[in-house]
Amino acid sequence: MDRILWADDEIDLLKPHILFLKNKGYDVVTVSNGRDALDALDNEKFSLIMLDENMPGLSGLETLERINHAHPDIPVIMITKSEEENLMNQAIGNKISDYLIKPVNPMQILLSLKKNLHSGELVAAQASTSYQQDFGKIALQINQAAALTEWMDIYRQLVFWELKLADAESNLDEMLLMQKRDANAGFCKFVKRNYEEWVNAETRPLMSPDIFKHMLFPMLDKGEKVFFILIDNFRLDQWRVVQPLMAEMFDISEDLYTAILPTSTQYARNAIFAGLMPAQIASMYPQYWVEEDENEGLNVYEGELVGTQLARFRRKDKYSYTKLNDSVSCEKFLQRINDLKDNDLNVVVLNFIDMLSHARTESKMIRELANSDAAYRSLTESWFRHSSALDLFRRIAAMGYKVVLTTDHGTIRVDKPIKVVGDKNTNTNLRYKVGKNLKYNAKQVYEMHQPKRFGLPSPNVSSEFIYALNEDFFSYPNNYNYYVQYYTGTFQHGGISMEEMLVPLVTMSPK
Repeated sequence: MDRILWADDEIDLLKPHILFLKNKGYDVVTVSNGRDALDALDNEKFSLIMLDENMPGLSGLETLERINHAHPDIPVIMITKSEEENLMNQAIGNKISDYLIKPVNPMQILLSLKKNLHSGELVAAQASTSYQQDFGKIALQINQAAALTEWMDIYRQLVFWELKLADAESNLDEMLLMQKRDANAGFCKFVKRNYEEWVNAETRPLMSPDIFKHMLFPMLDKGEKVFFILIDNFRLDQWRVVQPLMAEMFDISEDLYTAILPTSTQYARNAIFAGLMPAQIASMYPQYWVEEDENEGLNVYEGELVGTQLARFRRKDKYSYTKLNDSVSCEKFLQRINDLKDNDLNVVVLNFIDMLSHARTESKMIRELANSDAAYRSLTESWFRHSSALDLFRRIAAMGYKVVLTTDHGTIRVDKPIKVVGDKNTNTNLRYKVGKNLKYNAKQVYEMHQPKRFGLPSPNVSSEFIYALNEDFFSYPNNYNYYVQYYTGTFQHGGISMEEMLVPLVTMSPK
């Protein structure tokens, strides 16, 4: 039973209200002044305090201030006759949980109590009921989905429920996880049937090489100044948890696009900046393409590739390219951001999330901090809120620039090993392999025997690509058990899943 402390100098007049609350199952303790309220709090435990603002001796606000110092965890509902805005501001500034103006009726008080004491339970119950009602509808959509837009809609719904059920601390997580796996299994089959056609079709879904042409160039043609910001390894659910922070500064339009395969930085990001499929980059600009087996960094020519795309479309836009790998580099960038005001287009890469993902694989401490998708999202939100990245967006909004915010690919938590055998030149990525004479179970992967048909360069005549599906990851037979134990539960990318391929593409206009 919840115990309520009610402090009011006219408490005798509130007996009907108190009786009403007791009939609803609340234990109500009454006092007539602030000092008695503080004494009661020192000697007894209470779930919530209702506090009259106008009491003799210690005022309601004075009592509230002392309560906040001694018992900051107890919610306080302020009740007053006054409608003065200044008084209301002071009460809110002292972090009250609710503010009621007399005369109050019993149902008003009950509603406030439920909101402050039982909202979690009520939200969880409602969320659980609503998801169970939607479960069948989503399952039907998964079975019937025949177009990419339909898969995007399914993914949006699943992310919505993932966030809602996580906030509600619902017990339906396993049910949702099962449905996500069913959806990913269907999505992988869909991609296997359609991907080659997408790559080669004149009219295709918006994919990595199309972002500049279809999103940025039309804005620039209208004379709008644009910041194009790419956050590496940024999923839809991660975007959704930082969106409220952005909404304070920008009007937001959210969409999704399809990252190319492999969903890895070398291929997907270079395709964005070049406006070409990787095979075309390797053919047209070999000086800017680095093969997997070379020692050189795989993404060292991104700025140059942006220049080639602008030149190929005969554009004269003044632009800049910057890659930020940590908060220090971001802070230094902010110090010179005013130098970019005359540019039409500023391209910025933020590598923070990708670094967090890899650190989670390699660091036991980070693994424990991000031991689930929910925890991973929480780390992302915390980083964003407290890093200089948020300051970057504030400055951009103040400059009046539009922002196109996106990523090159997402990531998925893997937990099912798939055996593969390759030679020493086979790449090390856990979600895709490229090499000669790969040995694997063809039923467990997506094969590309002729990479150029899929827009990919072929390191050797006999090279092929294979991709892990769903939550699978590739593991070598040598030292198998150690390898599996080390990588199970880590976040990886490169393969085929909704999380990796269906990624956010967000347009933001400063308020």
